[in-house]
Amino acid sequence: MTTAVITGAASGMGAAIRQRLLDTGCRVIGIDLRDAQIQADLSTPEGRAAAIDGALSQSGGKIDKLICCAGVGPHVDPATLVASVNYFGVVALLDGLFEALRQGTDPCAVVVSSNSATLQSWAGSPLRDAYLRGDEAGVHALVRAAAADDVTRDQSGYVAYASAKNAVAAAARHRAAVWGRAGVRLNVVAPGAVQTPLLQAGLDDPRYGDAIRDFLPPMGRRAQPEEVASLIEFLCSPQASYMHGNVVFIDGGVDAVQRPLDF
Repeated sequence: MTTAVITGAASGMGAAIRQRLLDTGCRVIGIDLRDAQIQADLSTPEGRAAAIDGALSQSGGKIDKLICCAGVGPHVDPATLVASVNYFGVVALLDGLFEALRQGTDPCAVVVSSNSATLQSWAGSPLRDAYLRGDEAGVHALVRAAAADDVTRDQSGYVAYASAKNAVAAAARHRAAVWGRAGVRLNVVAPGAVQTPLLQAGLDDPRYGDAIRDFLPPMGRRAQPEEVASLIEFLCSPQASYMHGNVVFIDGGVDAVQRPLDF
């Protein structure tokens, strides 16, 4: 039986991919704050270690699929929490479960990023550099500085969110060479707005609600979690056996409109 580990499995996209994999007969080990086989807080080093230890114990050290869906939105306070969960929580699980994936059958991993990762350039950003060198305290300092600045105060959550989603996609691509040689495929999906409880919380936030409401993709609607789950299921399937190191957008055309010449 195939074994999959899914972070953020209790709701939204994580719950949707969990159900799809269960329907195929896959054994799923869910990680979330609640309503999951492993309850762990990925915002802390201790919670990440507990999640890794639990996944290794419950899988017997052999994992076939890892899907990193856990994340929080820009409305969450403090903004440093956004950085900790959306970047450091992801890379800890990737690295901590890599050896177990190497023991799996046709192993693969998928990281959920966001199309917001490319809505501005992060090239040369001290914030992205701090993420990629693993400096969580440095990232927190820069995010707190954005929260204290008169210009960026109301958007510090977005700064933390978009930079983390950009950095986590870069981190996955940086691992492509080593993971490929080990026979473990690793890809990234970059959704746009998806109708989840997380998005609804953003809509209800006075700082971000209007911007989310007013920003619709060319297709004129938001995605459903099941639509993103179907892409993740494909990337984990034998039909995607030569897809590795890619960032796949599923955003209703937003990236094409924003960056028509960059692909």
